Amino acid sequence: MSLPMGTKRVGVVAGAGALVVTAIGLAAPKSEADATRGAGPRAVAAGSAAADLPHEMADAAANYLGTLSTAETDRGTWALDDDARFDWHFIPREREGLPLKDMTDPQRAAAHGLLQSILSSQGYLKAVGVMQLEGILGAIEGRPERRDPEDYYVSVFGAPSVETPWAWRYEGHHLSLNFTSVPGEFPSVTPAFIGSNPHVVGEGPHSGMRLLGAEEAHVRELISLLTDAQMGVARLDVEAPSDIVTGNARRVELGAFDGLPVSDMTEGQRGAFMRLLGEYVLNVDTEVARMELGRIEAAGLENLHFAWAGGMDPGEGHYFRIHGPTILIEYDNVQGGANHVHTVWRDPENDFGDDILRRHYEEAEHHQHDR
Repeated sequence: MSLPMGTKRVGVVAGAGALVVTAIGLAAPKSEADATRGAGPRAVAAGSAAADLPHEMADAAANYLGTLSTAETDRGTWALDDDARFDWHFIPREREGLPLKDMTDPQRAAAHGLLQSILSSQGYLKAVGVMQLEGILGAIEGRPERRDPEDYYVSVFGAPSVETPWAWRYEGHHLSLNFTSVPGEFPSVTPAFIGSNPHVVGEGPHSGMRLLGAEEAHVRELISLLTDAQMGVARLDVEAPSDIVTGNARRVELGAFDGLPVSDMTEGQRGAFMRLLGEYVLNVDTEVARMELGRIEAAGLENLHFAWAGGMDPGEGHYFRIHGPTILIEYDNVQGGANHVHTVWRDPENDFGDDILRRHYEEAEHHQHDR
């Protein structure tokens, strides 16, 4: 099953995971794949629906920057190669950049427009939900001054353009979304961290809110289908780690693919696994999701592994991991009595656009030598 090439967004409720049950139902149609053959797995085909995406993101960033004063621009922009681009984190801390709380209403609207230029509706509402939860947590804790839903920062690296590389980040407590754009390529969308505290709101007007409930529902569907022998292979430890294993490392450095290979799953189990995988990949624009799933398929579905640690019952601390050559997903729910989720999507090859930037600079150097 493939989406129409013009499809832009995926709904929050309606079947995000179901779109990938057929194992890469979002993969690029053959005609588009042929158009990019030889140009790299992330190349955008000229004239395709995806070709508009870099323009949309660059235009949204230019619109945002156009609302800033000179002092605000100095505060919220850096060179593309500045080390600040890799200084990402998801904890409450002092951050550089321009925060929402210091923006005017038009600036906030432009910042949200930048998020919407690359995220699906599902991903955008998760990002906004993280900020909403920060205020809810402040009310629950009785210290709203520490939990500020406007303490989220926009940072732009380089000059937004479809002609030259550039990047940007949207970050605050429990949210770090990092995007890199390179001419002729799909943008890099990792690292992408989302957290929720509380995982399930237990009191007040938002009681029952569960921002990352789909991730938990999908993984519990999967483990319910696994046999005891399969869970024995998948299980890393009886205790879950206290946080995601890779933390805020600059690069993914997990060598082995631990856990249960997807190749050892039945068709029904693979369907549940793909629904779980889709819940992450479909947080971004449909065309980017199509490309990422195509890369996963090209690297071999049999090379994907699912791993679990911790208790099996709801309310017990638990952790899961999806790991393959082009993707790492980690999910940890241990803190706060197993009511505090940290989860991240990373790309071992292309976090912060490493792979596409390397290829871009190699090609530029090659053309320079040919002159």
